Amino acid sequence: MNLRVVLADDSAVLREGIAGLLRDEGIEVVGQAADGQGLLQLVGEHHPDLAVVDIRMPPTHTTEGIDAALTVRRCFPGTAVLLLSQYVETENVMNVFAGGTAGLGYLLKDRLSDIDGFLGSLHRVAAGGTALDPDVAGRLISRPHRDRVALDDLSSREREVLTLMVEGCSNRMIGAALSLGERSVDVLVRAVFDKLGLPPEPDDHHRVGAVLAYLGPTVRS
Repeated sequence: MNLRVVLADDSAVLREGIAGLLRDEGIEVVGQAADGQGLLQLVGEHHPDLAVVDIRMPPTHTTEGIDAALTVRRCFPGTAVLLLSQYVETENVMNVFAGGTAGLGYLLKDRLSDIDGFLGSLHRVAAGGTALDPDVAGRLISRPHRDRVALDDLSSREREVLTLMVEGCSNRMIGAALSLGERSVDVLVRAVFDKLGLPPEPDDHHRVGAVLAYLGPTVRS
């Protein structure tokens, strides 16, 4: 797949660094922007496969990237979005995920040092999958929740599976991460959904959405 990407970050150094990394991987960077308005102009002009977007951009450095991402999701549904942030943010980011998890990701900028992991997440999101930073996934699962009893009822292995599901991992990826066979993963995934009172979902995208919807209502940054 010949990916076409636009980048939005007010740091020219970071943009150029990511652009160079992507070009080295044969990914076409069709445009760069320093703010949300510039991002939307680029997406409207080039209709890229993926937009890599910093959450905090000028003028206020608060939610400009999130606002731009919401507009991209609404007006350009063919463009996947990978959000980047310097710090863990949950409530505002989950507003983006509330509209659907397919073709959507959120990573901390620290993950850029893991080049293989970053590129894997980028390709997964561009292909219509989901990627959520492990630190964010861990916070969602560990923070106070309206149904704490159900979460506490999960075994340690089931919690590991839940965390990987929230990150957007498929059963195959969960099996590889935990050194488990496909059948064992299937059993664990079903157990997690049963204990949380969730109906089983037919594919990875809907599964992530169901779990995030379950975890999301009481999220706080």
